[in-house]
Amino acid sequence: MDVKIEETWKEALKQEFTKPYFLQIATHLKAEKMSGKTIYPPGSLIFNAFNTTHFDNVKVVIIGQDPYHGQGQAHGLSFSVPKGIPPPPSLINIFKELQNDIGLTIPNHGNLTHWAEQGVMLLNASLTVRANEPMSHAGIGWAEFTNAVIEKISALKKHVVFLLWGKFAQEKISLVDETKHLVLKAAHPSPFSADKGFFGCKHFSKANAWLMSKGIDPVDWKLNNI
Repeated sequence: MDVKIEETWKEALKQEFTKPYFLQIATHLKAEKMSGKTIYPPGSLIFNAFNTTHFDNVKVVIIGQDPYHGQGQAHGLSFSVPKGIPPPPSLINIFKELQNDIGLTIPNHGNLTHWAEQGVMLLNASLTVRANEPMSHAGIGWAEFTNAVIEKISALKKHVVFLLWGKFAQEKISLVDETKHLVLKAAHPSPFSADKGFFGCKHFSKANAWLMSKGIDPVDWKLNNI
């Protein structure tokens, strides 16, 4: 199956694209579109995280659960929204922690492409969702694919920081070799849990300090205002 995805990822994941579960994902999405369902993000952005953060460049992985399910929100990067779309509550809390951790001014938009371009893999466990139906594609095979993505990063790269926010993301820890990667865990930035350990986690400064200790350029977390 010829998947339109950046070449370094196509090479790393080539075995996945021919497996029955991946072909079933494609069949499922086509059937839903044929039946008139609206799916987010649009097809050209389903692999945006991969096309923006090439495999060779990955230095940080932030795992989300599900794309945003409101119109215009999802653009293939976990927690991120396009410019012009109000940042959702979890993203606002991420910005609050960034301000608390390293003193950054809270931006007036929620587009995290600048992070992705520097090697921050913004990976949702499911890469698609039906409009207004959260977790609607959680069972169609995406988890098997994105688990394979995490395993490939862990196996083939070294000195990557994994930021696992919330119980769902932390369940992925078994896929990561902690002898060569840094895993940082905290509560989810959702308004329901951010005050239970996300605020004050200082993951952004900790990630940069560890990267620099390995001779890797730190992430510029600053987002310029529109």
